Formats: sequence, structure tokens, C-alpha cells
Amino acid sequence: MDYKECIIKYCYEIGLSQIGFTKCRVFHELKEFLTKRKHENIENEFEEKDIEKRINPFLYMKEGKTIISLAFPYMHETSTKADKYFSKYTLGRDYHEVVSKYLESICNFIKSLNGKAIYFVDNNALPERYIAYLSGIGFIGKNNMVITERYGSYIFLGEIITDLEIEEDMPKESKCGNCDICIKACPGRSISEKGCNPNICLSYITQKKNINEEEISKLKGKIFGCDICQDVCPYNKHIEFSKINEFEPFDFMRNTNFQEILNMSKKDFNEKYKMTSCGWRGKSVLQRNALINLAHMKRLKEGKKFNSPYVEEYYNKLLKNSKF
Repeated sequence: MDYKECIIKYCYEIGLSQIGFTKCRVFHELKEFLTKRKHENIENEFEEKDIEKRINPFLYMKEGKTIISLAFPYMHETSTKADKYFSKYTLGRDYHEVVSKYLESICNFIKSLNGKAIYFVDNNALPERYIAYLSGIGFIGKNNMVITERYGSYIFLGEIITDLEIEEDMPKESKCGNCDICIKACPGRSISEKGCNPNICLSYITQKKNINEEEISKLKGKIFGCDICQDVCPYNKHIEFSKINEFEPFDFMRNTNFQEILNMSKKDFNEKYKMTSCGWRGKSVLQRNALINLAHMKRLKEGKKFNSPYVEEYYNKLLKNSKF
């Protein structure tokens, strides 16, 4: 039985066309790079500190033989570019939920072939972008995003480890060449020819629990995430749109209202934002970022009270700082 052909055929049947395979092995070649990043503190609070967990898939499935990488396009024609916004990947339903549904279905199909399979969507420390590159899904751009031919970099990634022996695909060479558009456009200056520093990436700053005055000054319209390096990338100019209906943007996400976010109750949050990909960070961080943007717009009013001491602290700090 040709397992590869069967799995690809099944993926096409459920609407997925970006699938690749690579050998399940320890990624020894990444150890030096990750060790250097660790010593230079080029890591952030969301990254796994144990290097072994990042390079050894056998810690997740000891009998693993193949890793399957899948890309899930999320950009819809109705996605908009705006001055005040949530990152495009957050506009629809939470991708953890959506991608998990697809991967679980593929795992069940693999089990019908008498194979074992486990899936991951951001719930492991493995280098998913590197795995996608090895699997031929796309090349890794200078902005550290996986760039595909059909959907550009507007994709989510998911992985499956299986004990089936499947022929691996070939990596794709980088097509960035001498292009430095994303480097010049990056508002946090986190992208360079030498690599990326996630600690100063604006997307990360919007998600950090504690941000300083300099970081506060950079938000300028952003509530969660930053798409600038993707917006300017030539490979994102003529892409196919996603056919995954769950990623269709919610109206309240496309039409960002700072005051609504600032005044929302726990019930409002649970009924709206919690079902998106930014919901995991909680209500307070979104309210803090709304406060910062209202301060930038000179529309922050005195006398407001908040139930959250965390939000209250930022509110008082912003009121006192005349720069905002």
C-alpha cells in the first residue's frame, strides 16, 4: 500500500492541498543555533527553554518514523487592512480548534491504515516552521515566516507524527534573494539579514504581559499581533484565498472598536474574543492595548474604574505620562 498517496488523497478530499512529509529524527543541526539563542537571550516567555524538547520528536512518539506537515490557509477575501486592527490570523475562529479538527480526522484515517498517529497545533516545542520547510511546504523567508506558492505566508501549521514509513519530500530553496522589503518595513527592527529577534517583534510586544514605556510607544493602532512584514512581502500580493469557512473574519474583529474592548465585560469577552486566536491571552491584555491606543489618540479620559488591578495600573500610568 502506498501510504503517502492514500494520505494525500484523503487530505485533498477534506479540502487540504498543502501537505508534506519528512523523516522523524532528532534535528541535531539545530542544537548549536538554539544554544546560541539561549545564551544571547534571544528567546521570549512563550518559547520552550529545554532544547532537547525542541529537537527530539521521539520524546512525543518513540516509535515515530515520519512527520507530516500541513498548512492551513486563513486569508479570506473579506480580510481587511486597517490602521487599527487585530492581526489577520486572529480574525476568524481560533485556529487551534479548527486545525485540531482536521488533524484529528487525518490521524483517524492513518489509524484505519493500521498506523499510529498523534497531532500537534502549537502544543509542543518542535520547530514547526523548520519541519514545514523540510517537508517542502514552503521556504522560510527573512521574516522567519514559511512562505508557500499558493497562499504566501498566510497559513497556520500543524504536524502529525506517525509510525508509518513514508517517503519524504524535498525542501524548497529560499526565494528572498536580495529583497529586503520586510527588513526595512519592520516597525520593531526585529528582522535583519542575520536573522530575527522575537523579543523586539511588535507582534510579541502586543502579547507580552508586561511592557515598558518604549514598547508602549510602538503599538500605534495594534491590539494583537502585527502583519507589516507580511503585508509588504511580494509573495503575498497574488495569493489564493482560503476555502476554510471557519477562518472567515468575524465582523467585530474586522471593525475594531477600542472603546468597546475597553468597556467589555467578562461575558462580552467570552461570547466574542475568546473564540478567536487571541482569546487565550485573556481580557486584560486586550483592554491594556485598547487603553494604550486611546492614549495615543489623546482620547483617554480620567475617572474610569476597572475591576482588574493590572488594567488599572496601566490606565494610571498612561494618564500620568504626557507623552501619550
